[in-house]
Amino acid sequence: MTISGPEDLEGLRHIGRIVAQTLSEMKEAAKPGMTTKELDDIGKACLERLGARSAPILMYNFPGATCISINEEVAHGIPSKRVIQAGDLVNVDVSAECNGYFADTGASFVMPDASAEKVRLCKFGQKALSAALSAAKAGSPLRDLGKAVEKVAKEGGYEIIRNLGGHGVGRSLHEEPSFISNYNARGERRSFKEGQVVAIEPFLSKNIRSAKESFDGWTLKGAPGTYAVQYEHTVVITKDEPIILTTL
Repeated sequence: MTISGPEDLEGLRHIGRIVAQTLSEMKEAAKPGMTTKELDDIGKACLERLGARSAPILMYNFPGATCISINEEVAHGIPSKRVIQAGDLVNVDVSAECNGYFADTGASFVMPDASAEKVRLCKFGQKALSAALSAAKAGSPLRDLGKAVEKVAKEGGYEIIRNLGGHGVGRSLHEEPSFISNYNARGERRSFKEGQVVAIEPFLSKNIRSAKESFDGWTLKGAPGTYAVQYEHTVVITKDEPIILTTL
């Protein structure tokens, strides 16, 4: 989607605030001993209270209002009876629709008593998102975003999960550009356009380069004992810094 006027921007800001609020409430509520289904129920209630519809359910009939992934689960984790444990690395991805506009956000965080390595990975994941946002400017090659994320990953000694990336969003959950690489992809010739609406989401890991689909047909994961982080904002591209929509 490319915004065509103030009405579009306000509609996107509205749904952006909703998913940001939902993510914030879920992060605040998450604690060891609760199940991911219980955490998802909190997200579902928040979306309903704010007048939005879960995008994964609306678009793909996903078996949960949000995606919740733990440790070796990299993305698209199905809310279930899995119990969140002390020290777990948790990722919550919230996407929703309101009044015909979509927004997508996500963040990883650690439960109390997490290892220093998990905490460090989270910090570098946040740094990678900041670098990616700074590279997303009208007229700039998409490859510049990948280069920026690569630089942060190398600095921290981390891998980029190469089969996961950003995407266009706005009037649907997934639009053109269909895949925004978080690495310097050969053959990438596209550039960001002014007014374009995109979800930017770098994925970093210590030892995963490609996430594999689980037997459930949804969850993307690494080998047992691995873990990864993801941080995501929906933004509008400008000639300068992008307008971040998924903030409170």
